Amino acid sequence: MILALSGRCGPSLAGKLRAAAAASSAGRYRLSVASESSSQSQSQGKSKFRETVLLPRTDFPMRPSGRELLEKELQIQRDCSFSELYSWQRNRKGKDFCVHDGPPYANGDPHVGHALNKVLKDITNRFQMMRGSRVHFVPGWDCHGLPIELKALAECGEETKTFSPMEIRQKAREFAEKAIERQRAAFIRWGVMADWDKCYYTYDKQYEAKQLRVFHKMFDKGYIYQDYKPVFWSPSTRTALAEAELEYNQQHISRSVYVKFPLIKPPSTLTLPTVDVNALIWTTQPWTIPANQAVCYMPNAQYSLVKCLNTKELYLLGTDCVESIAAILGTQFEVLQTVTGRDLEGGVCSHPTIPGRESQLLPANHVTMVKGTGLVHTAPAHGMEDYGVASHHKLSVDCLVDEDGLYTEAAGFELQNKYVLNEGNETVIQMLHGANMLLKEVEVKHSYPYDWRTKKPVIIRSSKQWFIDTASIKDRAQELLKKVQVIPQSAMNSMLAMLDRRTYWCISRQRCWGVPIPVFYHKETAEPLINKYTREHLIKLVEEHGTDCWWTLPLDQLLTKEVLKKSGGSDVSNYVKGEDVMDIWFDSGISWSHVLEDANNIADVYMEGKDQLGGWFQSSLLTSIAAQKQLPYRKLIVHGFTLNEAGEKMSKSVGNVVDPDVIINGGQLRNTLRFMLGNLYNFDPETDAVPSEQVLMVDQYMLHLLQDYSTKVTEAYKEYDFGKVIRLLMAFINRELSNFYFSIIKDRLYCEDEKNPKRRSCQTVLDEALDVISRSIAPILPHLAEEVFQHLPNNKEPMSVFRTGWIKASSVWKKPGIVEAVEGACAIRESFLSSIPGKNSTEYDVTIIIEPSLLLELMEQLQGEQISSSSQLNELMMASHTTLLTSVPRDLPTDTNFIEGKFVINLEGGDIIEESAYKIIVQSATKEKCPRCKKYTSSSALTPCPRCLEAIAGKWSI
Repeated sequence: MILALSGRCGPSLAGKLRAAAAASSAGRYRLSVASESSSQSQSQGKSKFRETVLLPRTDFPMRPSGRELLEKELQIQRDCSFSELYSWQRNRKGKDFCVHDGPPYANGDPHVGHALNKVLKDITNRFQMMRGSRVHFVPGWDCHGLPIELKALAECGEETKTFSPMEIRQKAREFAEKAIERQRAAFIRWGVMADWDKCYYTYDKQYEAKQLRVFHKMFDKGYIYQDYKPVFWSPSTRTALAEAELEYNQQHISRSVYVKFPLIKPPSTLTLPTVDVNALIWTTQPWTIPANQAVCYMPNAQYSLVKCLNTKELYLLGTDCVESIAAILGTQFEVLQTVTGRDLEGGVCSHPTIPGRESQLLPANHVTMVKGTGLVHTAPAHGMEDYGVASHHKLSVDCLVDEDGLYTEAAGFELQNKYVLNEGNETVIQMLHGANMLLKEVEVKHSYPYDWRTKKPVIIRSSKQWFIDTASIKDRAQELLKKVQVIPQSAMNSMLAMLDRRTYWCISRQRCWGVPIPVFYHKETAEPLINKYTREHLIKLVEEHGTDCWWTLPLDQLLTKEVLKKSGGSDVSNYVKGEDVMDIWFDSGISWSHVLEDANNIADVYMEGKDQLGGWFQSSLLTSIAAQKQLPYRKLIVHGFTLNEAGEKMSKSVGNVVDPDVIINGGQLRNTLRFMLGNLYNFDPETDAVPSEQVLMVDQYMLHLLQDYSTKVTEAYKEYDFGKVIRLLMAFINRELSNFYFSIIKDRLYCEDEKNPKRRSCQTVLDEALDVISRSIAPILPHLAEEVFQHLPNNKEPMSVFRTGWIKASSVWKKPGIVEAVEGACAIRESFLSSIPGKNSTEYDVTIIIEPSLLLELMEQLQGEQISSSSQLNELMMASHTTLLTSVPRDLPTDTNFIEGKFVINLEGGDIIEESAYKIIVQSATKEKCPRCKKYTSSSALTPCPRCLEAIAGKWSI
């Protein structure tokens, strides 16, 4: 899974966002070449031997910051031809790999959310390219819609009220163009590899023409239709909304009410006394009660007739709700009779506020006993399930609320012109109270839909809109979606559930900045005119002029006499053009038809945030299946959001986004790379590399670990688990390289003769490690990888690491037998070091006692002689001398302190398992401190030890 699935992104991204959080892709160790030199200098003072020590040398700089970092990365982009890399790889041979870029919205500056999304895609593309694929990646932008329109007009003040549709469109286009240019520049600055000269834009006339073709194809197949039904409506923006344009406020407060509906025609099965009976309902939307047409029940549930012991009134409600409602009303109920829901058929109630209005008791599957009374107030104009009941029973679907969320004249004098969600609610509650129909009012905190643009509540109201019949598509969509690899798998279940709930998709919007719904209406009958003749004519106009023509050309050019004649229509003056535009999710949802033409309209990967499960992922799926009966993608990769320090989602609409350039940094990872580069300054792999069979066991062990790291990191990339890539990287450079390998080989690197085979052995490994690490970080941190590549000694490769392929780890490096030998020595070393906490290990000599065993044989491979200051075993111990014995010496003092331990050897996949014991004797070093290597291996503090004398022989005279 992608690293950001946890949802947390920001300064702690640990390298997941190269541009947004490279600062955190660092290990915990600090090992800088400069500090090494300084330490050596301070410790040796003016030592005459200092110049003979082979200290690291490299021009690779310490971590740059601020302006220096910016200039350095821009220089790397120029030197390594970042801008040419995409076209270079497209022109070579290889298997195509396509990530389809979901279009970001062109309504603001680039932010860290953009960085997260674009960088994750770029990581994927660069990895695939280094593995030999020809990457197809065309960036795009979503350019239409209300958020752009609102921002574009925000600076114009009251003047906007006089703007014509074309003036609004022009302002919106100009705003989108500026936002696109800023975002595009940022994406290029972050190093995103793409076809930046051939981006796609949803306001491009060729794109718009393609969109109209898909619309008509779906219309011809019967998937697009016009109807009058309830939709999510935003009074704050005066337009219909789709589910994907909503966000749910978990802290919304509603004034819920318990209301009596007097039963005026009881069901025949209900035994009623002479006292009146009231059906009880509960609703969190009192403003919808004036539009009530029915009270619904659950056919298979139990319902009870109860007597309120406080008021003596009789109520009808769900049996499962009797106790909870009695508690809420502060009373007790006496159950007089219990029946099943279907026994309520035929009952009729009177409306609680409108004299003479009746409300039928009707069965409905959406009724539950979880909340409320088990009887549901039904207003067909203001509820999706309510509308379904009305359609089945042919009830009226009259809407009493206008586009601004105000009651219309049809709602009555008391309610007219009142906003439904505040003063309208209040008035309805007062009307209920005055009619003695209100039992109780309770404030409820619950999840409620808000307009994602204005952050204000929406309502459900019926209006005439254009819809996609998703009910006819979703079964096939779900069937095909199950064949898609979705990461993480849980996202598959979420998307399937969303599709299951979606019976229709409202695609018309009451705005002008968008692609018009290409329909004409007869002035008298309001019948829509849309057919193949109007289609072909309008598409040609859009290909030539763009959709501006819908507003700029006269009606007789949009609907010509010839087209009208073929359509069987009369005079053009009898028609008007539609004023709605398409939902922007339809705009972006058909991007597959424009961008993926060369890939058979299907991408290998769609990769977006989890909010697109109900957005672009779904709109792309539905339009593709409806229009071409196939999926638009093979894999869906879902990532999380970037969160601020308070754990809140960063969002443009909330205004809490962070500019990624604020948190761009280098990493301490640079220190690891710098150490390796600095110790390879005098190493040419073509002439100096040691054959694998001659590499020292300690170094072979490192190659073994390097091969294992290479395999795991490659698999993590393949699985899109970039978080795991970072974890593997940091664990390797901290644990295996810095804490282990670097610490033991520094003496060999600095103090052996320059051409000593031992030194060349570890340089061979450093060269391989630097190559593997550089390539493994390249998709995530391309600037850093290129910078390393530029500083390689004797570099004969092309200008860019990305033109040289993926990691080249060799299977020959796999040496499980050597692992047991080195790890056994490391276990012994840990026992030694734990006995001298905070002390310098070179101040001690170590004696290791192991009785004849497999462990002893392994240790003898690391040290052939009994005592040594230069063996591989001693190097691992980091002591001045190491002695390897098979028994305890007889001449030891009686008070000698032994450190005891055990090590389990596991070879041949578990076929050979042996536990061996060992003892360690730690003693202060018996020799003097060498003035050159600082180990206690010299016979005199003024004279270098034999190893150092040999290293400087012929190069420097004492």
